[in-house]
Amino acid sequence: MSVGTKLAVILHCDVVESTSLVSKDERLAHERIHDAFTRLSDTVTRFGGTTHELRGDALLADFNKASDAVGAALVFQESNTEFNQDLPGDIRPAVRIGIALGEIVIADSTLTGTGVVLAQRLEQLANPGAVVIQGAIREALPSRLPFSYRPLGEQVLKGFDEPTRAFSVELVEGEKISAPESSSSRAGVIGLADQSPVSYCSSADGTSIAYADVGEGPPLIIAGFWMTHLEETWNDPILQPYLSQLAKDFKIIRYDQRGNGMSDWDNVDISFEKMVDDLEAVIDCHDLEKTAILGCSQAAAVSIAYTIRHPDKVSYLILYGGYPRGRCQRGDAETEAESKAIVTLIRQGWGRDNPATRQIMTSLFMPDATQEEANWFNEFQKKCGPAENIAGFREMFDDINVLELLPQLDLPVLVMHSVGDSAAPLSEGKLLASRIPGAKFVTFNSRSHVLSENESDFPRSIQAIREFLKST
Repeated sequence: MSVGTKLAVILHCDVVESTSLVSKDERLAHERIHDAFTRLSDTVTRFGGTTHELRGDALLADFNKASDAVGAALVFQESNTEFNQDLPGDIRPAVRIGIALGEIVIADSTLTGTGVVLAQRLEQLANPGAVVIQGAIREALPSRLPFSYRPLGEQVLKGFDEPTRAFSVELVEGEKISAPESSSSRAGVIGLADQSPVSYCSSADGTSIAYADVGEGPPLIIAGFWMTHLEETWNDPILQPYLSQLAKDFKIIRYDQRGNGMSDWDNVDISFEKMVDDLEAVIDCHDLEKTAILGCSQAAAVSIAYTIRHPDKVSYLILYGGYPRGRCQRGDAETEAESKAIVTLIRQGWGRDNPATRQIMTSLFMPDATQEEANWFNEFQKKCGPAENIAGFREMFDDINVLELLPQLDLPVLVMHSVGDSAAPLSEGKLLASRIPGAKFVTFNSRSHVLSENESDFPRSIQAIREFLKST
């Protein structure tokens, strides 16, 4: 007997009041129940799942993707309701379905494990013809899908010590969903077309913050940092490859920080505390139980401050090219003078057609960029916000100091840094790693603030993030 374990999305269903159906006409009831499960098994297969058990009045299947499992369940429930309406008599098998994310044990074709039990418990919460999912499944689903959710609250389930958040899910009225394309036709690069429509939430002071998500899996918040634009960034030669790669494994939730990109530009208070408020607003509007956070550059400090503010909301913290102290907080008079000179140049020349001022920032972030990449980033920065906002960001970033917060962090932390980073020196990355208890530290042989896809260590940077977020 071959035995293995894996993390999977599990679908469990049973027939409602099957005993009553059998008592009416045993032969006909068994025939119609078997037919319903055969149709469900066919739907599972079309959505990329695997049926492991089809017995009596229950069916068990597993999927690699939450959207495939929920899609299969909803498509079947809708078709089964229509199918039953045309059946003569009153033996019309209705099923209820539960879907959970958890570890399963596979022994030949039999599935066991806590994930299976959890899916079965959730199925028992469903009404006839309905689908109930675990909170972790809800968080993994891309918001672009035409699903609506009804919270069922914290459910105390037999055999589980901790309550489980549960949701009843259904298709938005008038919407349809089709089986996913084959893996060969889905092998293209993830891009803007795969991202959800941009939405807005209000920060604590009423500032509108734009956010969107892409991909599927456990949630990963990318905290707002220097010059982002939720739509234009998909053309960014540096960030686009990261988004496309990570969205294959995670539900990436991004937002534009205030005063920048698609968020509010006018009359915004640009301060460190407000940046933490903005991250808090985005996480709160997604109603996430826990999330991983990726903080690049100055967003590393923002992510640290948020984690200290809400330690129960963060599962993993990744700090990429980060620094605990801004340029004006490192005790170096020359660096401080350089900071003030850059702020002055930004105020005077940021929006001009001549990209000389913007090229200063481009050279810091991407010293080895091709001319094409540098030209793109120069023009991109111009689109992202007015000179006064950009100067305010630069002043605020250079005055950051979260050094005293580092020993208070109590969660898995990964620090990543390029050895030749001129935007944030390696010494600051080492300082982060050395002051955070238990932090892992990974360095890259590069001068880039964030590696480009063409650099030799780029695959290792993606691998480091994936392995860290999938560790226990």
